[in-house]
Amino acid sequence: MELSGKVGLVTGATRGIGAAIARELARQGANVALVARHDREEARGVLADLEAMGRRAVILPADVSRAEDCARCVQQTVDALGRLD
Repeated sequence: MELSGKVGLVTGATRGIGAAIARELARQGANVALVARHDREEARGVLADLEAMGRRAVILPADVSRAEDCARCVQQTVDALGRLD
C-alpha cells in the first residue's frame, strides 16, 4: 500500500501494536501523529524511528478517554502535519 502524502494518527503509539502501526504507516510513506498518554521517552524513540525513515511526525500527549483531548489531537495533527487522512 502506498501512503505517500497521507497523514495518520495513532493512539497508544509508544509501544506494542500502536508503535508497530506507526512504524508501518511511515514505511508506507505516511507522516504520523503519535498519541501517547504515558512513556514520553518511548514516544521519542518511535518519533526518531519515523524521522529516520524521512517522515514527519509529532508526539501528542493525550488521554483518549477524554473527548476534549481527542478533538485537540485532531486539530494539532492538522496544524503540525497539514491534514489528517
